[in-house]
Amino acid sequence: MTSVRVRGIYTTAVTQLLGENGLEVVQASGPIRERFDRSFEATPADVTIYTTRDRQGLEISGGSDAVETVCSQLEDVAIDAFRWDADVPRGAVFDAEVLEAGGGRGAPVDLGDGRRGYLKYDDVDGYVDAGNRYRVQVDEPTPPWDDDRPLVESTLEVEGGLCTISRDRTGVSAAVRGERGEELVGMTDLLSTDVPEGWGLRWRETAADADLEAMGEALEDGVDRLATLEDELADAPAEPGEPGELAEPRATAWLWFGRESRFTLDDARREVETTMVGHHRTKAADRAASAAVDFAEAVCGSPVTDGNPNGSFPFDAVSRQFGPATGDRLEIGHGKPDGRLISLGYGDVTAIDPDGKLTLERSMGSGGSYDALGTPKEDGDTAVTKFREGRWWYPTTYRGADGGTKGTYVNVCTPVELFPDAIRYVDLYVDVIKRPDGSVEVVDADELEAAVDEGLVGENLAEKAESVAEAVERALSK
Repeated sequence: MTSVRVRGIYTTAVTQLLGENGLEVVQASGPIRERFDRSFEATPADVTIYTTRDRQGLEISGGSDAVETVCSQLEDVAIDAFRWDADVPRGAVFDAEVLEAGGGRGAPVDLGDGRRGYLKYDDVDGYVDAGNRYRVQVDEPTPPWDDDRPLVESTLEVEGGLCTISRDRTGVSAAVRGERGEELVGMTDLLSTDVPEGWGLRWRETAADADLEAMGEALEDGVDRLATLEDELADAPAEPGEPGELAEPRATAWLWFGRESRFTLDDARREVETTMVGHHRTKAADRAASAAVDFAEAVCGSPVTDGNPNGSFPFDAVSRQFGPATGDRLEIGHGKPDGRLISLGYGDVTAIDPDGKLTLERSMGSGGSYDALGTPKEDGDTAVTKFREGRWWYPTTYRGADGGTKGTYVNVCTPVELFPDAIRYVDLYVDVIKRPDGSVEVVDADELEAAVDEGLVGENLAEKAESVAEAVERALSK
């Protein structure tokens, strides 16, 4: 049975879904142990699931087969869930070359084959200069929609849920303070597995709940993984060479959740705990929202629907508390099915309604023409885009300085989410345009078809996109 450690805002829902499909969740946090009517072992995990820093999805890291097993249970949670495999996975080892140095807290490094990483100066002995080479390990990978580079360190370690075995440590220590920490260090001598020479062991806070048997399993698992890593590095030169990957002992996959996925996760969470409508949608919007959501659910003890009798997402309450609001500047985060996130620029919120409608205005520069419309871009042009939370499309109307219409471009996408600092969705390629002469046309349908052939867009999602485009085309033709 595949064992999984889960952390972050999706933990309850993911724990419920994995449990329904026969996977074992281990090293559960205190709230999870309280919510579920079952026990959770403090044993090593085959896979660890982290919520991404921007709360948009999940990182799933572990053995390749185990990661595939977990992804197969979560990647189809709803029609607007996407999965990508990382080319810079957690724990991978590279020879890296510093590209430039001198500014900030660290330096960008070349990992080979077009891959980049970020190395902090504090993690390296001596002065760092462009052209320096280091052997590094990926400490924190980054999802494809994030502009940040994966964080790498110039040390080697094997990280587990209960302990970490590291080259830059000596002896045995514990992250747990006080008497329990001293017990963990002392109990290590009772384990049948020894820490390899030249490596140090540190027990993590999760080990505080582990018994001697679980500690033994964790150390044995860590030593086995360390042996695998050393075997992969056996043929590597003693000194760092040309940038490139040397070892990939673990795999990392990324899941991005759209609006429908978050509401499906709400349903799974609701089977276990009081869950307001839009629980995950609200928590994904802003870190400050988490405490507010937890408080509301704890006080009410039942789904929060006061003033919202139909049980729909309380957009007005969420936006009034956390944003967006009229006068804000929002970025249009144009996601692509291959995992990239493209910024379409920033606009000013000129209107927002309690039911989730938002109008964004942008000033356009001159040069070139508007996609598919063929009308020229000129100084003084504006783009007026109207979004609605949860809708599968949004229109942008381009106007000249004289107020005349230069055409309308309707983007078909996964359900729109209006977060406090950005508008998010994934583009589904097919779009609908209305030219200044009134003619209407569906465009880029061939790109959607190609994306299906490449496995970037599922057939059900493609059918949905096509039906949305057809409906928009009919509406614009009237």
